Amino acid sequence: MYLSSSDQALVKILVAGPFGVGKTTMIDALSETAPLHTEETMTQAGATVDDVAGIRSKHTTTVAIDFGRRTLPGDLVLYLFGTPGQRRFKPLWEDIAHGALGALVLVDTRRLGDSFEVIDMIEERGLRYAVAVNVFPDAPSYAPMVLRDRLDLAEHTPLVTCDARDTTSSIDALIALVSHLIAHSSMDTT
Repeated sequence: MYLSSSDQALVKILVAGPFGVGKTTMIDALSETAPLHTEETMTQAGATVDDVAGIRSKHTTTVAIDFGRRTLPGDLVLYLFGTPGQRRFKPLWEDIAHGALGALVLVDTRRLGDSFEVIDMIEERGLRYAVAVNVFPDAPSYAPMVLRDRLDLAEHTPLVTCDARDTTSSIDALIALVSHLIAHSSMDTT
């Protein structure tokens, strides 16, 4: 599928979050084209680096990017870049983040502390973002105000729940981010 020659707004969006939170799964659910993945099988050597506590069924990890595309109404084309979630990939993360308009940060309530580093990198870069809690069957559930407090989120930062496997749920999370970006874009021009 190729982009038509009509006027379209092309936007680069990051799908970020810690290791094992569902970024690759979300890109799969969102992309209207066959997504690009750089997944590799996890090895014994990586077991000392990547903590799989709480995500024992994880056997692969993204080593560079996931990439997909989603067109929203109004000819808004989102280029979705899933970023690696491990600190050792920070230089690559910074390269991928260059030119991004915003980020959708996935979090897992079983491992909220793992989200701080990613949120810090996004804030340091000055990117606007929304947080989507990827709901896992065995994950604890928290009231939104408790999550905001535990993640130290600003009042204006969108916080939604989603199931990264489900296209509609993932689109809703993406719309929360895009709405936030549009709202702040119009505020920046006034």
